[in-house]
Amino acid sequence: MKDENETPQLTEDEKKLFEDLMPEDLDEILRTGVNRRHFLKLMTLAGGGTLLAQSAAAEQVLARPLSLPASELASATIENGVTVSLKVNGAARKLMVDSRMTLLDTLRERLQLTGSKKGCDHGQCGACTVIVDGRRVLACLTLAATCEGKNVKTIEGLAQGIDGATPRLHPIQAAFLKHDGFQCGFCTPGQICSAVALMDEAKNGEISYVTENVRAKPGPVQLSNEEIRERMSGNLCRCGAYPNIVAAIQEVHSGKPVEQTWQFTG
Repeated sequence: MKDENETPQLTEDEKKLFEDLMPEDLDEILRTGVNRRHFLKLMTLAGGGTLLAQSAAAEQVLARPLSLPASELASATIENGVTVSLKVNGAARKLMVDSRMTLLDTLRERLQLTGSKKGCDHGQCGACTVIVDGRRVLACLTLAATCEGKNVKTIEGLAQGIDGATPRLHPIQAAFLKHDGFQCGFCTPGQICSAVALMDEAKNGEISYVTENVRAKPGPVQLSNEEIRERMSGNLCRCGAYPNIVAAIQEVHSGKPVEQTWQFTG
């Protein structure tokens, strides 16, 4: 049986590639294999168009797994590392991250939870919205290091399993499907997470810009369509599925079926 940790042998073409372009690294490559530094150096040469004559050999090398294990590779590339312990979708996770790494990049790049999308990366579109300790936050503006000990819920964690059977969709997810609350789907994870948190905000009587009496005793809020639009205004949809999104949220909030009303021009 082949040892998984055995250094892959280079072909003659690959040896010639490194001998021509990276002679100072050839001995190390033959001894330990291609590591991250060699890989990045080769990528730099590729970006400069230097590999055109050796494209076939370069393609073979770039397709090889790095000799450094993934866990060691992640640790080796971290600067200013801090250890963060948190719960993600109910599972305890402990990992070392760069102190400047955002929660969004941690979820996507380190935990492979790619449901949360990177849209504008400036906190303006809402595609990265997740729920932290019951509050919706913009993951692209939240440092992972600030989530120590917190409970993070992403779009992947909203559906609930029933005795090990097929997961049951969250009511908001089911309503989005029923009312076609999406088109391309890119903003949908953020829209749904935002809507789920919005339900709790309404139950807690939290005010919004269109609340008529901000001095009234806090209590459950019966949301109008206008209020839903206001509370969801931080989540943008380039496809323009807003009426469908509002209808989906209103149906779950009111507990009553909502019929779509279509208005045609001309």
